[in-house]
Amino acid sequence: MSLEKDIMTAMKDAMKAKDQTALAALRAVKSEILLAKTSGGDEGLSEDDEIKIVQKLVKQRKDSARIFSEQNREDLSEPELAQAAVLEKFLPEQMSEEEITKVVSGIITKTGASGMKDMGKVMGMANKELAGKADGRTISTIVKSQLT
Repeated sequence: MSLEKDIMTAMKDAMKAKDQTALAALRAVKSEILLAKTSGGDEGLSEDDEIKIVQKLVKQRKDSARIFSEQNREDLSEPELAQAAVLEKFLPEQMSEEEITKVVSGIITKTGASGMKDMGKVMGMANKELAGKADGRTISTIVKSQLT
């Protein structure tokens, strides 16, 4: 079953439960998927493309929540975090920092990276290998700590 069908099923459940937070988050995903489909031409979206859309929306919500929290606007921060939690259910299970560190260490060994000048090369391979399984910011932090 594709992610789009899962989203539609979850939307129906949220409507029945009158869960406005979940409904808003799911409608945003549906909207982004429809926009990507119409701008993409004849071929449909792959499952990876759908996951990238959901990841982007989760990241947006978490960034917004962080900014609201910094401005002491918890009333705006909490709904954003709640929507992010709803969307995270549709993402593959995220790897732990230990697992990411092992993968990054393997990539550094494989590429022979020796310092920060090689960060781009390592990040490119790490992002490709860990796509959908880890947050880009976490990967970046671990790569920086490994290369210094």
